[in-house]
Amino acid sequence: MTLRLAGISRAFGGRTLFAGVDLEVRPGDRVALIGANGVGKTTLLRIAAGLEPPDTGERGGSRGERVALLRQEIDPARPGTVQAEAASAFAHLDALEAELRGLEAEMAAHHELPPALAERYDALHARFAREDGFSREAQVDRVLEGLGFDAAARARPLASFSGGWLMRVELAKLLLQNPDVLLLDEPTNHLDLPSLEWFDETLSAFRGGVVLVSHDRAFLRRHAARVAELENGRLTLYPGGWDFYLAERERRREQAEAERRAQDRRVAETERFIERFRYKASKARQVQSRIKALDKLERVELAAGPARRMRLAIPEPSRAGAVPLELVGVHKAYGTQVVYRGVDLQIRRGEKVALVGPNGAGKSTLLRLLAGVLPFERGERRVGHQVQVAFYAQHQLDALEPRASVLEELGRGAALEDQPRLRGQLGAFLFSGDDVEKKVSVLSGGEKARLALAKLLLRPSNVLVLDEPTNHLDVGACEVLEQALVEYGGTLVVISHDRAFLNAVATRVIEVKGGVLREYLGNYDEYLRRSGALGEAAAPAPGATGPAAERSEARERERQNRREADRARRRFAALEAEIAERETALEALTFRLADPELYRDAEQARRLAADRDALRAKLDGLYPEWERLAGLVEPSASE
Repeated sequence: MTLRLAGISRAFGGRTLFAGVDLEVRPGDRVALIGANGVGKTTLLRIAAGLEPPDTGERGGSRGERVALLRQEIDPARPGTVQAEAASAFAHLDALEAELRGLEAEMAAHHELPPALAERYDALHARFAREDGFSREAQVDRVLEGLGFDAAARARPLASFSGGWLMRVELAKLLLQNPDVLLLDEPTNHLDLPSLEWFDETLSAFRGGVVLVSHDRAFLRRHAARVAELENGRLTLYPGGWDFYLAERERRREQAEAERRAQDRRVAETERFIERFRYKASKARQVQSRIKALDKLERVELAAGPARRMRLAIPEPSRAGAVPLELVGVHKAYGTQVVYRGVDLQIRRGEKVALVGPNGAGKSTLLRLLAGVLPFERGERRVGHQVQVAFYAQHQLDALEPRASVLEELGRGAALEDQPRLRGQLGAFLFSGDDVEKKVSVLSGGEKARLALAKLLLRPSNVLVLDEPTNHLDVGACEVLEQALVEYGGTLVVISHDRAFLNAVATRVIEVKGGVLREYLGNYDEYLRRSGALGEAAAPAPGATGPAAERSEARERERQNRREADRARRRFAALEAEIAERETALEALTFRLADPELYRDAEQARRLAADRDALRAKLDGLYPEWERLAGLVEPSASE
């Protein structure tokens, strides 16, 4: 089954979103549809799904092809349970089974079975079995469990779940329908990391075609086999995966610029010839020939330039104490549901800590306890010297005042001395000109996320506590935020399902599961490697409860932390020595290359210059690891 788009265009209010879009999706295809927020990706998906007509062009495909779109807007008031809603994906099998039961009753009423009735029953029964009708309940349970719904959650009414969980139910229905083409609009936005790993495997096994929109670069890198970039109203196809796309896009841009420069030179030479011999009769024919050639010349077109990117520089924070935040023996419960029994956690200055674990394990609760916005029953939250905490919550977008303009919303709660900076701050987050007068109610999800981040980062804070900050941001905005947080000089505690983001930012990972915290030095990949090797040893004994088990768990965690810290300190010392040695060698080479006498021997000068460049490249590779390890070992030192 194949889905085809040919010459598709769409405009809104006189503005052309895209034109001349051609795309073919075949079985097994994995196409990543990318582009900045607002370029029309969701509109194109809706046209591909047959939910909206194009202004021009045709949507077609194989006869009987089934296309399913993961919608971003789900009705929260739908009746029924999670189990029933997911099972509605098999409504056609329910109808088929009802018809089979009716035929069975009809056959039981006959003393002599009519051949036509028997043939009809056999055909329907074979179709029911072929479409796995007998295992549909097990399929529903498997998919819902993979997406994080336990048995109790499956029996709960839909109305009791947040929008993120409702999106999971919608995703479950799509997977159970097993369509020919899946159109996925930000499918990972509301998945926690365990569910994301399960979804990765499930999507890899899917035999149909897939078109996916996502800002999760690890997800794109794993699944995309082709990339379709929607930019400046045109769709450009790249016949390779994510890394191929990044390299090929840059190569095409450089090639186009080189061709344009060469063409500009030829045009300039032709114009000089025309100007020089325009009034010379003996050259009239040649002049006219060149004028006609210029008129017919197809100029090499350059892209309008990369889309504007956020210019995010987080204000340099003041220096906080060695331990900015600490929880000591904190107990937290929601009614009869106990989340934490005496949890201890210390966040050290300069750390970039990622909280990971399944949804419902208590990550957001722990984050809010650290931020000081959630009360608890017992224990203590300690705040270090001169600590200024800024908290970004998942519901931050909902807290924006819809009737306010962008500029008014940023100004709400801003200090008097911040007022002159408001427009500059909005410009840094891509709100310029008339954009600042837009009402919050008309902003897209990505624009609201940028505005919420602009508000959070208006004032310098030395501790950032962020809950899913990359949700609703496009890939470019994620990369800018990621780089800004890597360079941020304060302390960070973050929850994110974006694995590329966690790998770039995190220096320590804390796994939250069953009210127990396990800590791992390094980024998310290091956590996966170490938790796989150490998980059994680090886990508490099955069924163990009470103070003894908690003390055993704490001792094991402490021993593991000491081992990891010792390894980090040894590697840091070795790395410092290696960097110092190479910097000395680079300084000596630079001094030699400054000697004019050296260039009497051109070969030796080239060789020494190559050695210098190689040394610089090696040092450039060592510095990021040195900075990461410095963040791990420095907090243990006294102030």
